[in-house]
Amino acid sequence: MKYRIILFLILGLDASILIFQTTQISISPSEASLLYGDASFLQQLVKLSLKIFGQNDFALRFVMILLHLLSAWLLYVISAKYLALERNRLWLVAVFVLLPGVVSAALVVSHAGLIIFGLFLYVYVSQKLNDYYVNMLLFLYALLDAGFVYLFVGLAIFYLFQKNKILFLYNLFLAGLSVYIYGLNISGVPSGHFLDTIGVYSAIFTPVIFIYIFYTLYRGYLNDENDKIWYIASTALLFSLLLSFRQRVELELFAPYLILALPLAAKTFAHSYRVRLTNFRKRYRAIFVLAFVFLIFNTLIVMFNKELYLLLDNPKKHFAYKMHIAKKLATKLKAMNISCVKTSQDMQKRLKFYFIDKCDENVLQELQPHSSIRSDVTIRYKNKILYKANVTKINNK
Repeated sequence: MKYRIILFLILGLDASILIFQTTQISISPSEASLLYGDASFLQQLVKLSLKIFGQNDFALRFVMILLHLLSAWLLYVISAKYLALERNRLWLVAVFVLLPGVVSAALVVSHAGLIIFGLFLYVYVSQKLNDYYVNMLLFLYALLDAGFVYLFVGLAIFYLFQKNKILFLYNLFLAGLSVYIYGLNISGVPSGHFLDTIGVYSAIFTPVIFIYIFYTLYRGYLNDENDKIWYIASTALLFSLLLSFRQRVELELFAPYLILALPLAAKTFAHSYRVRLTNFRKRYRAIFVLAFVFLIFNTLIVMFNKELYLLLDNPKKHFAYKMHIAKKLATKLKAMNISCVKTSQDMQKRLKFYFIDKCDENVLQELQPHSSIRSDVTIRYKNKILYKANVTKINNK
């Protein structure tokens, strides 16, 4: 019982931090494009949330936070197969909620959070229910989101080695169905983004954890200790690395598959630690402490990211700059009794979320933050200028 209480305390604290963060950020260009662009299952979920809670930042991100919390709970449940001790499962959940990529998926409206939840749900259902329900869930995935195509490919390879022709062909069919519905972004000429891909993976997981996940998958290959999770995670990693030689890879579609490998990595680490004498466990404790230091440091950066503006000459170099301006800009425009403007396409979509419509009557022109030109709108953080713009009233009469 005490472990369940600790689990809910972890999730409660995590939810509180995420909800607080929703008050500190505004809608980004990518989120606005998802919300007002082509129809998708995720878009419909977000619109349902906005309909229930009203058009505000909490409602925008409620679905992602909920999927994140459910994913953490599912990870705790499914990891029982890999970790016998409940306290180790709690440590695994703590690592999960602190991962930079997971925090980003919980706050930013993107397909990554949906895929993470979908993968954990698949593993949970495959552990608890028979193949009929599992296959129905997979068919539903093929219809809902393009990001699940690598799940079908990984499962097809798994069942190929298991010599299960029916499930091999079924998952191959689902992969083809997903590609037929959503397409597959494989294009361009060789441009060499391999090192960039490794760098982004390291940022998503922190270097220590990414290296250990890679080591776990490689060790599984050498020792032939390969279950479904290994095949799914390894297939996605291999595809992403191969594609990176040709094009810039959308890692929000691949990183969730490596997150799925966390129970395998935790099992490997716990086993390696347990079989060693006390005097030889220091190196593993050091690795664990170092990983947590990285995770906590990254979490603090996310929580207090606005302080970084004070260290940057150009505020646009801030990693979260595109999530900081629109809401305050809309507030200032409303204070000026301006309810509509004409501006850049990205900002136009973002302002639309805060009830600033498009019109030809007022033209909003952004200025450089260090420009000496007098501005009508200035947004600051602790006296550091982040954004400047002029509003010109157009008389069409």
